[in-house]
Amino acid sequence: MLDTVDRSLLRHWQADATLNSAELAERVGITPGKAARRLARMQDAGVIEGVGAVVDWAALGYSVEVSLRVTLDKTVARAFDEFIEAARGVPEVTEIQTFLGRVDARLNIIARDMPHYHDIYRDRILTLPHIADIEALMQIARIKSEEVLPI
Repeated sequence: MLDTVDRSLLRHWQADATLNSAELAERVGITPGKAARRLARMQDAGVIEGVGAVVDWAALGYSVEVSLRVTLDKTVARAFDEFIEAARGVPEVTEIQTFLGRVDARLNIIARDMPHYHDIYRDRILTLPHIADIEALMQIARIKSEEVLPI
């Protein structure tokens, strides 16, 4: 689906998302119009989902990050759907993943401090529907966080 020019555009854009199509074109060795058309085609095809800012949560006062592994009550037919829908409504949930196996879902939670996390956990997480078991893993260090693909 992608040729070497497309891959080169993506590599350069992943490295610096502030580059416009003219700057990308110069780095790749094509015209700005061709770069813009190729980027638009990749966006239309869903290869490029969007461009956004990366925010440092700690710089905004969020010093606690917890990963919650959740097992749901599988005797309820719509447990997954109802749980996910409700979890999406918790602003401090920054990521939701689902799994096959003993653990059904993982929620990533951010909080300003431990009292704030306790409030979120007690008032928003434990009230989510169909939780059979929950395990909290407190993050102590982020070793690698990379969304750049090896293209």
